Amino acid sequence: MNLESQWTVYRTRFLVRARQLTEPLVFTDALGREQSGRPGDYLVESSGGIRRITTQALFEDIYVPLAPTQHGAPAVLARPVARASPEDRTRATA
Repeated sequence: MNLESQWTVYRTRFLVRARQLTEPLVFTDALGREQSGRPGDYLVESSGGIRRITTQALFEDIYVPLAPTQHGAPAVLARPVARASPEDRTRATA
């Protein structure tokens, strides 16, 4: 069996708006789920307007910030790579 032929590569394809929390936040989202975050976590808004909270480590592991360029097209900002710990991943999906 050729293991190389069994892998598929994926990438994050959605743009989101986000802001980092500076104080605790709790709210009920549009789907009726309670969202709660603490300072450092991110409030994330999808293109459909749905808001959710994502832990800092998980958010920074997945998303790369974009900045406007002189030509108006967004450019990727360079930042150090951080990896979410198993604890952060568990908290984010709970």
